[in-house]
Amino acid sequence: MTIPDPVRAAAEARPAAPALIGPDGTVTYADLDRRVSAATAWLRDHGLACGDRLALYRPTDLDYLVLLLAAFRTGVVAAPLSTRTPPAAVPDLLGRIACRTLAAAPHDAFTGLDLLDLTESSTVHRPPSTEHRRPSTASWTLGDPATLVFTSGSTGTPKAALHTLGNHVASARGVIEFFGLGPGGRWLLDLPLYHVGGLAVLVRCVLAGATVVLPGEGEPLEETVAARGVTHGSLVATQLLRVLRDGRPEALAKTRALLLGGSAIPPGLVAEAHALGLPIHTSYGMSEMASTVTATPPGATLDALATSGVLLPGRELRLADDGEILVRGATLFAGYLDGDRVERPDRDGWFPTGDLGAWAEVGGERMLRVVGRKDHLFISGGENVQPEEVEAALGRIEGVRRAVVVPVADAEFGQRPVAFVEAEAWTPEAWREALAESLARFKIPAAFHPWPPDADGGMKVSRTALRARAEALCAGARGR
Repeated sequence: MTIPDPVRAAAEARPAAPALIGPDGTVTYADLDRRVSAATAWLRDHGLACGDRLALYRPTDLDYLVLLLAAFRTGVVAAPLSTRTPPAAVPDLLGRIACRTLAAAPHDAFTGLDLLDLTESSTVHRPPSTEHRRPSTASWTLGDPATLVFTSGSTGTPKAALHTLGNHVASARGVIEFFGLGPGGRWLLDLPLYHVGGLAVLVRCVLAGATVVLPGEGEPLEETVAARGVTHGSLVATQLLRVLRDGRPEALAKTRALLLGGSAIPPGLVAEAHALGLPIHTSYGMSEMASTVTATPPGATLDALATSGVLLPGRELRLADDGEILVRGATLFAGYLDGDRVERPDRDGWFPTGDLGAWAEVGGERMLRVVGRKDHLFISGGENVQPEEVEAALGRIEGVRRAVVVPVADAEFGQRPVAFVEAEAWTPEAWREALAESLARFKIPAAFHPWPPDADGGMKVSRTALRARAEALCAGARGR
């Protein structure tokens, strides 16, 4: 259950090939292997061995990638922490995963932890010499626990998803095969490493002998793509929206593939990107499945891009009787960690995602259509309303960039749908007329509100925050 360490394998096969390109220059696979070997020794000198846990709390940079790869080589379990987490909250997160060792810059909040001070680490911050002695062999043990990724899911309470190296490798192999990634490919790493999507970029690149591209701080996405020859990228809806609205989308047209994920992509954005000739791929994935589960193939039609695509290798998926999406396969995580206890998936291997789906036949292929979240459904006047259905209908209206629908309390109907919309022109009456052609009357929003200017602070728009805002706006309207 071991494979040769892919960093070492690439260093021996193509030592001068670029492993990483960033604002500070290029790191070859030979140099990366030396750095990982030195960092491996550094971790062992600090008493860390296979199975021990190491939390990492720092921005994404070369040092971070080296430490992660060193952890994979030694069997140390890496727990990347969100840099948006206040330092004072870090010890509590570490307590939830029974971890005492933290790689970070010093801070008063970290007193009492076993701190690996990255600001003083010559091993991490200084490239080793070419004479640095490296172990004669290096490997990855696929059954070893490898990462702990905190995911809030739909509850808002952080859970630590435990993945093995085998989970990450199986996920990467499926994407490599599907997208034809190999030496010469350059995948942009602009997703944080504390999200499984960021980790997936790193693993698939080193397995394929491809290049990880790091953007410069504050550098527009399309400038990074153009300046560093990016061939592949992983984007969330907000990133695509910003490029289409304020950037130079023509720069993205020169890439081979842009994988869209993180949350549902508004149909209006998909249609706009498709019309511009951007090589986009809609997809479906989750932390528990080590990133991408389905994706649309290259050259997909607009009808296909309205789905989440076909199943990638190494994954299994079926729909329960109520439409819930169930998944399993080699990419399925080991379980949620609570202290030292692991809550494992269902005994037959199927993991209930909480998402609702349906199959669609497009161009002779069976593709997954994600309908929405089970816990987003609400009842209005005795009728079921699935917010994502209304959002998709809004997104198909010309000029509507994105929309989120939430329920608000109503004395007559119990709850009514309300929509937050970003559009080229504010025409709610025209939207109501357009929605009436495809939706039942009770699904049409009772009110439309402009997209909040502060709603883009994170990877996803918070439905909870938008619902609270909608309730306040409705209360204000009733007060007047």
